[in-house]
Amino acid sequence: MSATEQVVAPAGAGAPEVIRVRVPPRSWRSELRAMRIVWRRELIRFRNDRIRIVTALIQPLLFLFVLGSGLQQLSAASTHGVDLKTFIYPGILCIAVMFTAMFSAASIVWDREFGFMREMMVAPIRRSSIVIGKCLGGATVASLQGVILVCLAGAVDVPYDPELILGILGLQLLLAFSITAFGVMVAARITQMQSFMGVMQMIVMPMFFLAGALFPVTNLPGWLTVLNRIDPLTYAVDPMRRLVFDHLDVSAAAHKALAPGVSWWGWHVPGLLEAGVVLALGLLMLAIAIWEFSASD
Repeated sequence: MSATEQVVAPAGAGAPEVIRVRVPPRSWRSELRAMRIVWRRELIRFRNDRIRIVTALIQPLLFLFVLGSGLQQLSAASTHGVDLKTFIYPGILCIAVMFTAMFSAASIVWDREFGFMREMMVAPIRRSSIVIGKCLGGATVASLQGVILVCLAGAVDVPYDPELILGILGLQLLLAFSITAFGVMVAARITQMQSFMGVMQMIVMPMFFLAGALFPVTNLPGWLTVLNRIDPLTYAVDPMRRLVFDHLDVSAAAHKALAPGVSWWGWHVPGLLEAGVVLALGLLMLAIAIWEFSASD
């Protein structure tokens, strides 16, 4: 009898009927299939929840059009003729992806409360496959949400340049994966939805405001400069803004003042290195989430 087969015989005298239960052996194909199923489940839930799609857009649109339009006159003297909505547009792209990615991880808490997570955990697959599939699904959902805001680029005087669009989508996907991995890592230790939402609000809003999504990262007070540089979201907002400004027809003074790039002790961090930091943090969060799920009962 193979190690993947079990014999179940009903109690009682006589010749019992032998029922063989076969558990398929693990392989890389079965693990990939498990990842694909978890990923597809996230997409199906996102497609069927149209209210979630609409509500997730309200906050970014309020920041972009209401706040951007309302403060335009106040900030006109310091933006070198650049519309404030154009300046904050890269940060709004990041916040739209960040919020959606964070709350995609909330489905883990729901699944745990309703018992579906237990069914996935006892499946004959590695728990790492569940975590990876969940992160890929959340990243895909968040990126799709970000695509909607990318389509509004023309409304804030950002050109529909193919190179720009591809760069934005790539950075959004990278950010979505990292934030989803972080959310999954947090959700692995939380059992109640109320607690998860409270923790996420405590983490997400400071990350957003400290990342420079609404202000340039130069000439800041010392304490704010330190917080800005240690905020992981900074290394997603900054390359996104530099990418957008590289495709705008603005003066050199405006580019230097509004999109100077993050620097450490006078050394300007390259955009590719910033993207690498985001990816490295995402992979670290993924590894921790896998460890937490593997160690849990």
